[in-house]
Amino acid sequence: MARLSLCIVNPADLSAALLTVVTGIAQRRGGELRLTIDDLLLERPRNREHGDWASNIAMKLARPLGTNPRELAGEIASEVAKLDGVASVDVAGPGFINITLDAAAAGALAKTIVEQADRYGHNDSLAGQTINLEFVSANPTGPLHIGHTRWAALGDSLARVLKASGAELVREFYINDAGNQMDSFAASILAAAKGEPTPEGGYPGQYIADLAARVLETRPDLLELDEPEALAVSGELGYQYQLGEIRDSLERFNVHFDVWFSERVLHATPASGPSAIDAAVDRLRAQGHVFDLDGAVWVRTTDFGDDRDRVIRRANGIYTYFAADAAYYLSKGDRGFAHKIYLLGADHHGYVHRLKALAGAAGDDPDRDIEVLIGQLVSINGARLSKRAGNIIELGDLQAWLGTDALRYSLGRYPADSPLTLDPEVLQRRTNDNPVFYVQYAHARTHAVARNAAASGVARTVFDAGLLEHETESILLGILAEFPRVVRQAAELREPHRVARYSEELAGAYHRWYDNCRVTPLGDEDVTDLHRTRLWLNDAVGQVLRNALELLGVSAPERM
Repeated sequence: MARLSLCIVNPADLSAALLTVVTGIAQRRGGELRLTIDDLLLERPRNREHGDWASNIAMKLARPLGTNPRELAGEIASEVAKLDGVASVDVAGPGFINITLDAAAAGALAKTIVEQADRYGHNDSLAGQTINLEFVSANPTGPLHIGHTRWAALGDSLARVLKASGAELVREFYINDAGNQMDSFAASILAAAKGEPTPEGGYPGQYIADLAARVLETRPDLLELDEPEALAVSGELGYQYQLGEIRDSLERFNVHFDVWFSERVLHATPASGPSAIDAAVDRLRAQGHVFDLDGAVWVRTTDFGDDRDRVIRRANGIYTYFAADAAYYLSKGDRGFAHKIYLLGADHHGYVHRLKALAGAAGDDPDRDIEVLIGQLVSINGARLSKRAGNIIELGDLQAWLGTDALRYSLGRYPADSPLTLDPEVLQRRTNDNPVFYVQYAHARTHAVARNAAASGVARTVFDAGLLEHETESILLGILAEFPRVVRQAAELREPHRVARYSEELAGAYHRWYDNCRVTPLGDEDVTDLHRTRLWLNDAVGQVLRNALELLGVSAPERM
């Protein structure tokens, strides 16, 4: 039987080859199917006796091609069996196609991974997309709390998988530094500086007293100023100190923002023209979605699915929060971002329709150009309220208690829309029931194996993929092959938790391989090419675990 020249070394190669085969069969049958690589979904069978990969493409295409699924599956199978790297193809059930790769084809992936290093898993599925990802965006009037912590972990991990999938992306923090909360913040600091009780509606907590002390240190004349100036000084200095603390705490949490966007910019009136908010109203009016009623200015957001139209400027001339939202949204497009993703807290469900309607009113496609993701609440058993803030659980306290890695991994391990309660006892254990320890230990073990190999004279001087024949090696290679697709799906579905769950599956397969296959010889055994080739596989696993942990913002220790 003549072999086709397509060489299979990973699922992407196999999908591409399968697409070529199926397209050819469809053309011979007179079909005009427009298939893409995404139509050729390959899955790893749970039962390894059913091969390395399985496809149900025959059952999908049988009706459009006017044939029996099993008959079509047989025709596809006979063509796939001719591909280089394919050991056997079977048809099961009503038309499943089970494909087994030969050991050399499957094993070649280990060398590919080591050579690609930290680029393995990266893909171009989102190439050409410009994305503005806004998350956390806490008011600069207090420390970050546990809710912000969840979005910090998820948002940063999402940014990493989006960039790994080819997107041009900016992480943005929107600073809500305008409005009544800033006035209350200033009044709270000044009251603390004077030794007076917290004003009604103000901010309590030791952190306010600490800010007041810093303000007094900077401005010893604070209490000699008249009230308006003292409030302005207290508010501005306190704002700068608190914002600096927010920045620092996020950096310590391994979360970096490219842009810190101040709401004040939107309200400012430059000498050259109107404020960004005034200009935004004019632009929305030009789109035909602004109307005047009872002296107020409205946006007809019901045209785009909102439950009611929104006032953007009240009859007294004062703009609503919606006006700042509009100006901010338009600024993102003006800065070149075709796609905007907002990550909002559990109490912001009402913003979903509002922001999508705003996108429509601005002339964008609400179904394409904007996404609003809502995160659910998170709690930690036994967590104590902050001594400084008094009424919240602070990010800094959580880090000191649980550690950055355990906290980031655990928060990134679940979908954003699922309520979450973490068990601190589990997160602090150095045992396999602690997921982050389980994965990090697997990575550290790959380095221990490599060190032992070097001490025994085993080096990556030979690679013979055909030697990787053990059942655990076949399973391990199959999981390694999945990593690029996991990253792609995590990016496209906005679900970085898929990377965490994948890393646990890979760690488990590696531990089982470690128990069955040796990289270093026993006793006086000679070093063989099998040992050398297995070292490649060992190092490939370490590389992929490292890449996965990097996407989650978690460290990959070499020793534990």
